[in-house]
Amino acid sequence: MINDLLHHTADLASKYLDGLDSRPVGASGETPTFEAIPEDPIDPKKVIDELVEVAEPGLVASCGPRYFGFVTGGAEPAALAADWLVSTWDQNAVFHVSSPAAAALEQTAAAWVLDLLDLPAQSSVAFVTGCQMAHVTALAAARHRVLASVGWSVSEQGLFGAPPIAVVVGEHRHSTVDRALRLLGFGNDALVPVAGDQMGRMVVGDLHDVLGSLTGPKIVVAQSGEVNTGSFDAIDEIADVVAGTDAWLHVDGAFGMWARATNRFASLTKGTERADSWAFDAHKWLNVPYDSGLAVVADREAHAAAMSYGGAYLVPTEQRRDAMDWTPEASRRARGIPVYAAIRSMGRNGISDLVERCCDLALRFARGLVDVPGAQLIAEPVINQVLFRFDDDARTTQVLARLQDGGVAWMGPTRWDGRAAIRVSVSNWMTTEADIDLTLEAFRSAAAAR
Repeated sequence: MINDLLHHTADLASKYLDGLDSRPVGASGETPTFEAIPEDPIDPKKVIDELVEVAEPGLVASCGPRYFGFVTGGAEPAALAADWLVSTWDQNAVFHVSSPAAAALEQTAAAWVLDLLDLPAQSSVAFVTGCQMAHVTALAAARHRVLASVGWSVSEQGLFGAPPIAVVVGEHRHSTVDRALRLLGFGNDALVPVAGDQMGRMVVGDLHDVLGSLTGPKIVVAQSGEVNTGSFDAIDEIADVVAGTDAWLHVDGAFGMWARATNRFASLTKGTERADSWAFDAHKWLNVPYDSGLAVVADREAHAAAMSYGGAYLVPTEQRRDAMDWTPEASRRARGIPVYAAIRSMGRNGISDLVERCCDLALRFARGLVDVPGAQLIAEPVINQVLFRFDDDARTTQVLARLQDGGVAWMGPTRWDGRAAIRVSVSNWMTTEADIDLTLEAFRSAAAAR
């Protein structure tokens, strides 16, 4: 029976994917739910058919070619197929002994990621749910190391009474950084903001002054890929400032980190390899299914000290990868396997082409805005982000709502310099020039309507 069910489900999945190009991109309504638990078993095929039926109104075509919201990538074919196998195999990938296959494949994927992104080869890698937990993981390692440097052991003494840590952050940092710090016991009083320039980049001169005024343990958080403009902090210059201060340098590279996998855009990330830790997503620009983030830490000892645990029934395996040493989870799915499949499928050149193609399409969209009545490009695209607005907040909001309601494409609102704006993020392997042109035409129609 299970084979028939899986084949039936695969047919439903294929039908959904085949219809992505023609369905409205936004949700058409709300998904109803059943009010009570059924008393008796229901045939699995009926459950799946009803699931598809009830979910349909609330589905967003976020894996399709004209979804430009939230820096959302699609699902590259090999990664999607591998993700199905991950669920089928149902491995608990926390120990080598619980799945030697998952441990080996994730170890290979980790080495490939370090190679692709030109990060220190000895770094440790954690496959986590997303950039949010990657920040938590990497910053926990940072907390361990900077406190150890002043003679305090988080493992033994906890945080109560610990020397205060100053966390230096950019004015335009992503909110997941703040939440990660909060989860790690840092209050807002620990944050020391540094001003950003007109593109949202940390002002390095101000960072120099800020660090010079601080004493005690310090963490600096830089950014590769500002979520609105796509701009990059000058990390090589930031690393120069941080050098010799005993501060830990962490990089939020949620999507921008993948620019390092290209020839054309790698220079934007100069100096990134000099940091102590990095957090980024695979479900953005590598186009693997959700949920897939990576935390990379150059100091393996600090990483393991912050994350590893033990028990009488937990036997460590020498010279083999136990994910328990690197991730904040115990039971976990083998989410590194789709990363392995995506890299093996696309190869170095295919990944570079994916990233560069998205950047070219973002530039095509920005250039096409000249024909959209009232559209004002805020800044030239740096990579795959386009930021623009209309004459005033009300007009910007109105045109975007018309576009979203039309169903041709979807992107979200944001605010920049205190004013409403629209952010387009091109991150999907399926997006073509025709999709960009169709979206521009939809914007022209939305702007012309009165």
